[in-house]
Amino acid sequence: MSTPVPSPSPSTLERLLQLSHGLGREDRRLAILGEGNTSARLSADTFVVKASGSNLATLAPAGVTECRFTDLAALLKKKSLPDAAIDEALFAARVDGSAKKPSVEAVFHAYLLTLPGVNFVGHTHPVAVNQILCSKWARTFARRRTFPDEIVCCGVESVFVPYTDPGLKLAQAIQRAVVAYIKRLARAPRVILLENHGLIALGATPESVLAATLMGAKAAEIFVGAASIGGTPRFLSSAQVARIAGRPDEHYRQKALGL
Repeated sequence: MSTPVPSPSPSTLERLLQLSHGLGREDRRLAILGEGNTSARLSADTFVVKASGSNLATLAPAGVTECRFTDLAALLKKKSLPDAAIDEALFAARVDGSAKKPSVEAVFHAYLLTLPGVNFVGHTHPVAVNQILCSKWARTFARRRTFPDEIVCCGVESVFVPYTDPGLKLAQAIQRAVVAYIKRLARAPRVILLENHGLIALGATPESVLAATLMGAKAAEIFVGAASIGGTPRFLSSAQVARIAGRPDEHYRQKALGL
């Protein structure tokens, strides 16, 4: 009896495309048309990111661009740059000079993919989440938790970034907020919430990014529903959040789910 030949593991690009298609599904209401972007680390030197104008739901290999980390990391140190100079830097960061222009958000992808344990990033504009991020409840939604699986998939808190113009300024604001989060909580975030804009999920795997995004959208629906029938939602206490985050069975479940 012959030994079955194992199927080859999907490449990083294939996994990124699968994640993008999952995030871009119209029925999930996470992103439409050209909204949102995704990225994946290829090596210590380069990563791939959705090209400008591509669609998550139909993303193909021609719709992603490989970029160098160092070229975009240098942008984060600039106090201010005209839009034309930022565009020039985005084109210069491409490994293949004939590839499409990377998304204007490639700068924050380049930063986030350097965080420990982060190999994939997904940025979307979920309808449910933006209902809150475009309201006075945005910061509260980022800091509080309402049910256990939100903690398991999205972390004990989300990073909150006040509205900032997309592009370089947003990337710099994200970097400042993430550094402060890690300093305060001694852990990397799983979810970043951008006021009046959308959600960013980070993870070691595409599955963890998709899970954090979907659970973040579910948490937003529950938050809005609870607020609509009783004013302020009933949040879990800090002690309850810490208990869930530290439970061995939840850690086991996280590993089983690829989180």
